[in-house]
Amino acid sequence: MRAPDWLTARPVAHRGLHDISRGIVENMPGAVQAAIAGNFAIEVDIQLSADGEAMVHHDHALGRLTEATGEVVSKTAAELKAVTFKDTAERMMSLSDLCTMVAGRVPLVIEVKSHFGDDRKLVKRMAEVLASYDGPAVGMSFDPDQVLALRELLPNRPRGIVAQRTYEDEYWAKLTQEQRDSMLYLRHGFQTQPHFVAFKVDHLPAPAPWIARNVFGCALLGWTVRTPEQRTRVGQYADQMIFEGFVP
Repeated sequence: MRAPDWLTARPVAHRGLHDISRGIVENMPGAVQAAIAGNFAIEVDIQLSADGEAMVHHDHALGRLTEATGEVVSKTAAELKAVTFKDTAERMMSLSDLCTMVAGRVPLVIEVKSHFGDDRKLVKRMAEVLASYDGPAVGMSFDPDQVLALRELLPNRPRGIVAQRTYEDEYWAKLTQEQRDSMLYLRHGFQTQPHFVAFKVDHLPAPAPWIARNVFGCALLGWTVRTPEQRTRVGQYADQMIFEGFVP
């Protein structure tokens, strides 16, 4: 159940090698190109558009980085590609655009963002895109159902669980207690059968990722590493880091 060695061979640039002070915005082409130039693996997020396209963007709603507002899922791919961003002239990419740009030069770590329903359209589109992509790529998600979808729809691609110790902070308040509990302790691992775990670095060490790594042989990534202390923690308890804010 362990991920391929290339997943942990080099640090993973969180949302690309972005640096807003230099006009390089997360999940945008410039951040991808900077990561490739540094020979880093690239973590990106994908969201579903209204017409079923996989778009490279972290937030469910526009506005934090963009001039436009509204839910990503309410807009078509063409509308999303036309959205202007605050600190760059670049535009949002689709997953297909990203694959064309990377062309297998470095690994892709693709996080499937979820509204925690039963909609698997995003993973289905991801599977369609990656079917014709020969480069190294993995999928992962916090949502157990999306990880299961990765197992079922992309059986030949490594998959991972994104996790943390608890889910009681404000970010998860929109979920029911049952949904939050379903993610605890990597308990869906026997069903989803991950090849790796991406665990919140400040929550390491923890029993569940230790067991996943040392008993079941899953690779362990720590996210998101921003400080020397977090980098030391990853070195002690994980196989590789997902980083931002510095160049390793």
